[in-house]
Amino acid sequence: MTTKTKRILLVNGHPGDESLSRQLLKNYGSAAIESGHAVRHTDISRMVFDADFGQSSYHDSKPLEPDLETFLADLKWSQHVVLAAPIWWGGVPAKLKGLLDRALLPGRSFDPRQTNCVGAPRPLFAGRSARLILTSDTARWALRAFYGDAIIKQIRRQVFEFIGLRPMRLTYFAPANQASEATVNGWFKNMRRLGSKGS
Repeated sequence: MTTKTKRILLVNGHPGDESLSRQLLKNYGSAAIESGHAVRHTDISRMVFDADFGQSSYHDSKPLEPDLETFLADLKWSQHVVLAAPIWWGGVPAKLKGLLDRALLPGRSFDPRQTNCVGAPRPLFAGRSARLILTSDTARWALRAFYGDAIIKQIRRQVFEFIGLRPMRLTYFAPANQASEATVNGWFKNMRRLGSKGS
């Protein structure tokens, strides 16, 4: 049985030129392409934009830089979004947060003029699925037990689902800093498996 091909947007949320996040997505992407999926990449380390939303409001926000417009166009094009990022201080890196702050605006990613029964605006990217890949030095059980999976809930509920990306599946790799070569190679194998399925 063949896998239905998808349009997949890979988002590397690590601001460094070289990172585990980039390598994970590289493995995912190469397997996805080999299986016939169409793949586009967003790499925040190579994007040029002001990550600070500033003191303006949604009504007079800064004009979007070309890289942000490209990101939104790729998001609109996609059927499946894969975001890879490290956990830093319980959250995502500042530049990734800046990407979300600057690009996911009313009228571009959600419509505040149309709301549901609880007042939530209509998401403009509905019909797309997502996968969140997190790397951390915090064990998975500890993230759940001590921190209530706060970062996962934030990204799933307050970002992805808010703009219409659902369901969101999670892949979590830890401890990342002291992982052996064999362990990391196992993570890469897992990424290739997911990429081949477009999952």
